[in-house]
Amino acid sequence: MTIAEMIGPGTVMSPSRTGNNCFLASPTVNRSIRPGAPRARDARRRGLEREHDVRRLRDLIRSAVLAGTYPGGQLPSEAELMAGHGSTRAAVRAALAMLRAERLIERIQGVGTHAVVAPIRAQMEEALGVLRPANSALFLAGTRPRLLDRSTVPTPESLAGWLRVTAGTPCLRLEYVSEIGDEPFAIATNYVLFPEAARLLDVPFRVDWYTLLAEAGVVLGESEFVMDSVLADGLSATLLDVEQGTALLAMDQTIADPDGRVFNVAFIRMRTDRYRFVTHARAPLALDRQRPAQ
Repeated sequence: MTIAEMIGPGTVMSPSRTGNNCFLASPTVNRSIRPGAPRARDARRRGLEREHDVRRLRDLIRSAVLAGTYPGGQLPSEAELMAGHGSTRAAVRAALAMLRAERLIERIQGVGTHAVVAPIRAQMEEALGVLRPANSALFLAGTRPRLLDRSTVPTPESLAGWLRVTAGTPCLRLEYVSEIGDEPFAIATNYVLFPEAARLLDVPFRVDWYTLLAEAGVVLGESEFVMDSVLADGLSATLLDVEQGTALLAMDQTIADPDGRVFNVAFIRMRTDRYRFVTHARAPLALDRQRPAQ
């Protein structure tokens, strides 16, 4: 009997690396050499889906905590969170652990889980100093500065273009930590040109930056913020009572007088768990609908 008769008709024999055609084709040549790979991919996909579920749940609970949704800051029980969000107990516990690591909530045995902080909610126009309602949330009676420096220094070269002066021009460097009660929430370093700086030299710094400007008779025209994020260095972490490497809201601010002359540049580093800025915009179409018909 020939080899062809032994293996049957229609079978194609592939040559070996040495050119010998007498080796039979492997019966497993069309099968995966890693039969466990699809199961591993499925497991990774399910694991990633669970991580997304935890992330989304964390964001939902975090927003509710910061918005003051829960009465008295008391969070619902794990069972209530599970039912209200259609989540598993494992997902709820993982989300709460992330919020505890963020120091937004804490759990007390026998009491439950509650919010640790109640951030100030303020209109962005208030932060810019162009809007200051009598009952502003941004300027609480408990707000106070801890002065770090108030001295006349040469304008740094990197600020000369912003302030439109020659590098070395005298300016006032006024630096402070803002506190609410005993809690620090921001570090601000201001570089102020004269003559505005002269008005700030002897005025007591009692409450907040804009109160100081008002009491010194400094009139604001325009204000602008540029925002990003920066990691807390060792000294900033100590001053703000956070861990080194914590993400801080970084704001570079310019303030101009009514004629558009920039007289102040400030660098502000703020704890993100103490403030929530609010702004509102309306699309042109919505504005058109509100206008009375001609």
